[in-house]
Amino acid sequence: MNSFVSPVCSLCPNDCKADRKKSAGACGAGDKIKIAKYYLHKFEEPCVSGGSGSGTVFFCGCSLKCAFCQNYTLSRNERGKEITVRELADIFKSLESAGAANINLVTPTHYADKIVRALDIYKPRIPVVYNTHGYEKTEVLKEMDGYIDVYLPDLKFFSPEVSFRYTGKKDYFAVASRAIEFMARKPLVFDNDGMMKSGTLVRHLVLPQNVSDSEKILDWFSESGVKDNAYINVMCQYTPFGDLSRFPELNRRITKREYEKVIDYAMSLGIEKMYYQKFSSVGKEYIPDWDY
Repeated sequence: MNSFVSPVCSLCPNDCKADRKKSAGACGAGDKIKIAKYYLHKFEEPCVSGGSGSGTVFFCGCSLKCAFCQNYTLSRNERGKEITVRELADIFKSLESAGAANINLVTPTHYADKIVRALDIYKPRIPVVYNTHGYEKTEVLKEMDGYIDVYLPDLKFFSPEVSFRYTGKKDYFAVASRAIEFMARKPLVFDNDGMMKSGTLVRHLVLPQNVSDSEKILDWFSESGVKDNAYINVMCQYTPFGDLSRFPELNRRITKREYEKVIDYAMSLGIEKMYYQKFSSVGKEYIPDWDY
């Protein structure tokens, strides 16, 4: 059955089968679109933000719910404003009119059916970016693909033990790697100013005491063929956030030595389509102030 018309929710790999008109799904979201903010966001990768900023919409709820989430109140659906499909379409139009480089849909998975309806009402003339944690069903991505120009997926964990510890899901890598292999089929296109108009940019956040997991992700990226069709951004911006009493290893930022070891390993693999960050690119000041 088409995931967009099913009476129960099957939009994400949780397959919770919730009737979201009656109760929230595993994502924490009900039947209404809920957002926390939309604005011109200037702290994405340069090829996404550009000079004017990425027209970013932060959706509430999440189908993954990492223990260390920096947007904890959003991912747990503890805040936000409900809007209609038409209001979402109007937001797309207003961001485009404000000079946005693209429309950037942050954590959109559990609203995929409604986002498509909004894009049917108003399809921006600028690229549409699908900004996701990577825990995606390929069949849902196929239904979205005609609406999406740029994929911006995380690839968070390789080890089932690590992903289970931080998300409760052992199948994260198996699911996310298949999803990214699908996303990487999108033609890689940049304009003359270096802005990504089409394609896939994979993000990987290095976590404290998890260098070996990062190296295994880079091995996969290099060996799978994805490296020929997509970029990867290896990030150092992890910031301890929220209650990490159960995860003492996460109660610090990564060290410069940890980060340099991962970057050196990526270079040793011959990965050329790669971004990496200044080690100073960390801190709660990079987390937006939520409007709702």
